[in-house]
Amino acid sequence: MINGLGLIFSNIHEDRLREITNNRTMASVPFGGRYRIVDFVLSNMTNAGINTVGIITKTNYQSLMDHVGSGKEWNLARKNGGLHFLPPYGRTTGNFVYKGKVQALKGVFEFLSKTRERYVVLSDCDIVAGIDLDAVFDFHIKKRADITMMYTVKQITKEEASGSTLLNVDFDDRVFKMINRGSEEGYQKVSMNVWIMEKSFLMALIDEASVQGARHIEEEVLAPRLRQLKIYGFRFNGYSAKIDSMANYYARNMDLLDRDVRNKLFGGKRIYTKIKDEVPTYYDRQCKVSNSLVGDGCIIEGTVKNSILFRGVKVEKGAVVENSILMQDSTICEYAHLNAVILDKNVVIKNNRNLSGHETYPLYVSKGGVI
Repeated sequence: MINGLGLIFSNIHEDRLREITNNRTMASVPFGGRYRIVDFVLSNMTNAGINTVGIITKTNYQSLMDHVGSGKEWNLARKNGGLHFLPPYGRTTGNFVYKGKVQALKGVFEFLSKTRERYVVLSDCDIVAGIDLDAVFDFHIKKRADITMMYTVKQITKEEASGSTLLNVDFDDRVFKMINRGSEEGYQKVSMNVWIMEKSFLMALIDEASVQGARHIEEEVLAPRLRQLKIYGFRFNGYSAKIDSMANYYARNMDLLDRDVRNKLFGGKRIYTKIKDEVPTYYDRQCKVSNSLVGDGCIIEGTVKNSILFRGVKVEKGAVVENSILMQDSTICEYAHLNAVILDKNVVIKNNRNLSGHETYPLYVSKGGVI
């Protein structure tokens, strides 16, 4: 159990998923038929005994507040500690909104100073993974590290490298090189943007960086000081999905249709989400459903293949949904045909419409659209 608090950056990296994050934060992007991405981050923290969590917000965070609420589902509805939404203005004056993590962290100094925990776990909201943070914390203590950074080894393209932090570690797991927005490809050690350090160390680091006018903590603060600071890398070997493009969002959702992937992601400690009292899904006698994840409260009268349906989706008679992701309360009317399509919430596809994308370029229909 970690004597620490959690800090979550809810808006980081959402420019890479502009269509879906137009009206919501990256943290509240729907995933896997019933979850939001923030569910995985929050669950990892609470499963490790972290009882104080601050969510640093910036814009479009109403849907995130609606989803997380008081934090009851994550056991964070507490008198002491609990869940805290940290608005973007912090200690600054006027309409200044932070740019970069250094300014974001400087803006929450008052929150940090009032907490009693010794350690802090920082996490972005673009990674879907079930992480045993207790193991990471044990590693951090054993290494006597200033900072422990989680990473995963995977094959990436140049485009993916340009939006990632890549690490080089020695035989003792110490980070000796940090590459930000590079062009490397192939198998790389990719930072998961999950860090552990002492709270006092973080505050001193950010204070110094603020005086120097730094914005980006990895490239401006840490990378130039790898020799002075004891920064270690902890390799995560489980399933992880980085959501950094529409194609990636589509592919990582489709991963969940593989039972082995589901077991890797959900086979460890529990992942919690907002509870909704929905009726069971209704399956008409004439419907055909295969290799799909279907949420509660759906009505399936047509055909659904290799797809993910969130709560309250309706597929009418004669309609065919293939290789698609349909978010909450969407309706597919009679004899419509969808293939490689992502529908946001409350979309209506009228009779006899035919929509088709490709797995590398899925067709997206925005929230409330009618076609």
